[in-house]
Amino acid sequence: MPVTSASTISSLTGREKAAILLITLGPEKSAQVFKHLKEAEIESLTLEIANTQTVLPEIKDGVLDEFYQICIAQQYITEGGISYAKNILEKALGESKAFEILSKLTVSLQVRPFDFIRKTDASQITNFLQNEHPQTIALILSYLRPKQAAEVIGSLVPDKQAEVARRIALMEGTSPDVIKEVEKVFEKKLSALMTEDYTQAGGVDAIVEILNAVDRTTEKHIIETLEVEDIELAEEIRRKMFVFEDILMLSNRDVQQVLKEVDQKELGIALKGCSEELKSHIFSNLSKRLASMIQEDMDYMGPIRRTDMEESQQKIVNIVRRLQESGEIIVARGGGDDVVL
Repeated sequence: MPVTSASTISSLTGREKAAILLITLGPEKSAQVFKHLKEAEIESLTLEIANTQTVLPEIKDGVLDEFYQICIAQQYITEGGISYAKNILEKALGESKAFEILSKLTVSLQVRPFDFIRKTDASQITNFLQNEHPQTIALILSYLRPKQAAEVIGSLVPDKQAEVARRIALMEGTSPDVIKEVEKVFEKKLSALMTEDYTQAGGVDAIVEILNAVDRTTEKHIIETLEVEDIELAEEIRRKMFVFEDILMLSNRDVQQVLKEVDQKELGIALKGCSEELKSHIFSNLSKRLASMIQEDMDYMGPIRRTDMEESQQKIVNIVRRLQESGEIIVARGGGDDVVL
């Protein structure tokens, strides 16, 4: 695709713009982008790049500028929703340009009511809905994702649960003016709540959840860097990243691999205070005879100190992490590990 002086940004296809953007970014950054694309998309873009001979400076600048505007618009949508993004972009770029950019990101600027609440944690929604009238709660829950609404309704007092469920089931059309008024009131309430509730963000538990969702390479890099800068913090994060109860996430094959390296007495102490579900998961991966022997040991050892139990559990956790490091077992992650079959 030789880009001539007659070419304009508006005349380019999305694939052509993407190819020009990648050429402009250079090989290193483009390689990082490719990691997030599907194989068919990579093939298509590679072919487009190969066929692109000349890109005029004004075309490059135009593509980069459009990409930047779309990124900014996406950030505004994430932060405050479509209405917020539309308002900011109209002030900065004008109504026509704002509509053009947002149209590239959304099918329509028509957003379902209470869009701002769908980005909120269910526990926070419960906090500011629990004292509202059942009809108001029913109206708002009707516009939430089913899973999110289920978490909220499950957190209400029993009497209100049934009443809200009944009102949702019997709800028919609601006046757009009423919806807008309720939405306006609760957006203001939630905004105040989010401003006050700043103490809930961050902390070791927060970074543990994040690291449990990232890929293994990223996790390893972060932990190793922290070990140099703050060894105590790194160790605290390591301890929390895989707890003993998380053995439930391991496949039968991997549990068996771990148990090969665990001392029988140590296992009995570790299982002393754990859930019946975990005991069952572990015993199902032992021979009946060995499981019976360990259960017998547990019955006869009597009460044990919590510190002894936690020490034994940590030893087993360390085995899990070592086997994970060596690639002998796989610990499921939020983002999903890539498994080569």
